[in-house]
Amino acid sequence: MPIMQVEHLSKIYRSGIWPFSQPKEYVAVNRISFELHKGEILGFLGTNGAGKTTTIQMLLGVLTPTSGSIRYFGKDFSKHQTQVLKRVTYASGYDKLPARLTIWENLDVVGRIFSLPKATREARIEHLLKFFGMWEMRDKPTGMLSAGQATRIILAKAFLPNPEIVLLDEPTAALDPEAAREVREFVLQQKRENNVSILFTSHNMDEVTQVCDRVLVMKQGSIIANNTPQQLAGSVSKAHVHLITDNKELLVNFLVQNNYVHKTHEHEIEIEVDEHAIASLLIALARNDISYSQISIDKPTLEDYFLSISKK
Repeated sequence: MPIMQVEHLSKIYRSGIWPFSQPKEYVAVNRISFELHKGEILGFLGTNGAGKTTTIQMLLGVLTPTSGSIRYFGKDFSKHQTQVLKRVTYASGYDKLPARLTIWENLDVVGRIFSLPKATREARIEHLLKFFGMWEMRDKPTGMLSAGQATRIILAKAFLPNPEIVLLDEPTAALDPEAAREVREFVLQQKRENNVSILFTSHNMDEVTQVCDRVLVMKQGSIIANNTPQQLAGSVSKAHVHLITDNKELLVNFLVQNNYVHKTHEHEIEIEVDEHAIASLLIALARNDISYSQISIDKPTLEDYFLSISKK
């Protein structure tokens, strides 16, 4: 049985009061259905306004669905919300911490809310702070933390009670590459060691490819794709061939005459071509005595897929 089941979930906002004005409807989430399995990291993608945040708010009980159902651990969320939320946590890269509380106090409050025994609570806080290299800072007010340090504490709060499901909303949004890599490693470690299930939103497609087992893509309130990152990337046939050549003018003329989509950069020429047609392109270049000193080929990525569906 899936650890979370969403069936025909909708959220419709209505404005205007009859008979004074004609009511208008905005469908933020349109009858979506999906499942999250034990130990799975499920990517949740979509452009701004696609319905991701509204869906997460319904999954947390912050918003009431217009229709449809949410089930956690086989239980109807609408009837067992308090019981379910003892096993489900949330963290966002945009969250703010109570500035006057110390790092230790922030985490201790969360442990108390989840009724962790004192010894367990203190051991978990120590473990998480040492993992993130922040044990020596435990008495520092969180208002004095950098964005990267604050994100580490926000994640520690989410994983402190040993949850079974964590909803992560763009956890690396404000982080530099090194801090973002640390967060990804932590998320994968939690999956590996604790078999936790994670719903993971991000606008970083490389990150989603590295972390997620499966990806849902939302557009205009509906789910339009549900597959692995690799299979979604593979559905985009265009590859990019990068060539460095001393015969730049000759190469450009050839590409124009043969209707190849291309871009001319300072040191290279980038050619967009169907992946299966790369060999034909290189043979044609050789036949026309167009040589190159360096070649690299970028296969389709999840970002290519995301951009292609965003334009439709």
